Amino acid sequence: MATSKLFSSLFLWSMFVLFVLDPANAQGLKVGFYAHTCPEAETIVKKVIIETLFKAPTLAGPLLRMHFHDCFVRGCEGSVLLNSSSNQAEKNAIPNLSLRGFQIIDLAKTALEKACPGVVSCADILALVARDVVALTKGPSWEVETGRRDGSISNITEALLNLVPPNANISTLKSDFLRKGLSVKDLVVLSGGHTIGTSHCTSFTNRLYNFTGKGDTDPTLDPNYIIRLKSKCKPNDLTTLAEMDPGSFKTFDESYYTLVAKRRGLFQSDAALLDDAETKAYVKLQATALGSTFFKDFGVSMVNMGRIGVLTGNAGEVRKQCSRVN
Repeated sequence: MATSKLFSSLFLWSMFVLFVLDPANAQGLKVGFYAHTCPEAETIVKKVIIETLFKAPTLAGPLLRMHFHDCFVRGCEGSVLLNSSSNQAEKNAIPNLSLRGFQIIDLAKTALEKACPGVVSCADILALVARDVVALTKGPSWEVETGRRDGSISNITEALLNLVPPNANISTLKSDFLRKGLSVKDLVVLSGGHTIGTSHCTSFTNRLYNFTGKGDTDPTLDPNYIIRLKSKCKPNDLTTLAEMDPGSFKTFDESYYTLVAKRRGLFQSDAALLDDAETKAYVKLQATALGSTFFKDFGVSMVNMGRIGVLTGNAGEVRKQCSRVN
């Protein structure tokens, strides 16, 4: 009798762990969600991205960033893609004005609707595209959990309140990521996404010309790097783009961490990674080629991020067009 009760208790606990503590299971996401309803879904998306990066390789960074910006506002439910007739959607918020590649998401959606109408969500397209642009720029690949559904609300104010600013210090970074259910390790790993892409000078020129309001420079930024950046970005420059990972901004690699370790991270949020023992140790490890675990870690942290605030089951909808609700 005692043995039977013990077995029952262990069984119930194992079910609790499986269905409650496992985030993917609890939220209804799984690898291969479209295996029966749209078996070619991932192949269709990848084909669009291969064609896109062949013609416009600089879209890799913005398309990866789009998934980040979607997940940090209302969760990974495609709200960053919605248009607003009054310009009050997430994409109209200042941090999102530099996002590019919305038309690529639309191309993928059109192809998917042709193959399997009303099946694959825009939120899942963003997650698949993020994986594919990383893999196709010589980075890692990982199995993407799918099964997200699309939200119907997109609010400019929520984007302003939830997106992590480039001038965030380490305390802000840690609290913002923790609020989304992400760890300190996820923070430092996902920051490595800055290895591809560019940024407008306006995101960091305060570090070059007026860091404390006295016409000074950021003392945490390498002086020689400041000189180089000043030659490219003039005060009040609203249009010029700078490479976030100079020399390999089209290649997904570990060099971002080498730059940060040398005090050459472009943003204050990059430099802030040296202000915490755990994040600094990770930066130093990845900057050592033989000790790098970045590729493996990035896939794990992207899966973690992809679970933020998802809509599954009967929640939300599957949009027919990504830019508007059904």
